[in-house]
Amino acid sequence: MGWGMKQLTLATVGFERYAKPTRRAAFLAEMERVVPWSALCGLIAPFYPKPGDGRPPVGVERMLRLYFLQQWFNLSDPAGPPASNSSGVSAGSAG
Repeated sequence: MGWGMKQLTLATVGFERYAKPTRRAAFLAEMERVVPWSALCGLIAPFYPKPGDGRPPVGVERMLRLYFLQQWFNLSDPAGPPASNSSGVSAGSAG
């Protein structure tokens, strides 16, 4: 095997279909199904900061998803980004 290849395990070969989705994964899947992300991003985009001389802004959809996660899980603003990075599920939903 080369350096870039990883050895396959039983978890990656076929047992993932037996995995039970977590409550968080189920909630985020429901959120993905219910919330019209593209429509909301379209409403916010004209007012969202554009890249310029300073620090580049985070994408509109990512910030909107983080805001929704903060509201739904009752997280304070400083706790939002670290909490969203602590789980692969929520990190994947944040874009």
